[in-house]
Amino acid sequence: MKVSKEEILHIANLARLNLEENEIDNYIENLDDILNFAEVVNNAPVEGLDVTIGANEAKNVFRKDEVKVFGDTESLLQNAETTEQNMFKIPKVIN
Repeated sequence: MKVSKEEILHIANLARLNLEENEIDNYIENLDDILNFAEVVNNAPVEGLDVTIGANEAKNVFRKDEVKVFGDTESLLQNAETTEQNMFKIPKVIN
């Protein structure tokens, strides 16, 4: 599909783009490539294919949020710079 200079200028006007004269040919070539690729996709043979929503059927699997008691809190906190009430104490990050 060939795009004319007038069509590029019209699209540029709609998009509020200020194109230089030397940019117009580049835009014509790029838009031609995009439209040609869209034509290839539109003409792809799809007869007999199943409808799909995504590329695979993977689903996000959530586990139940459960509180578990950790047995060795002392070992867990041994490398902490500071602790308070069996928890890591960190500097305030929000004013």
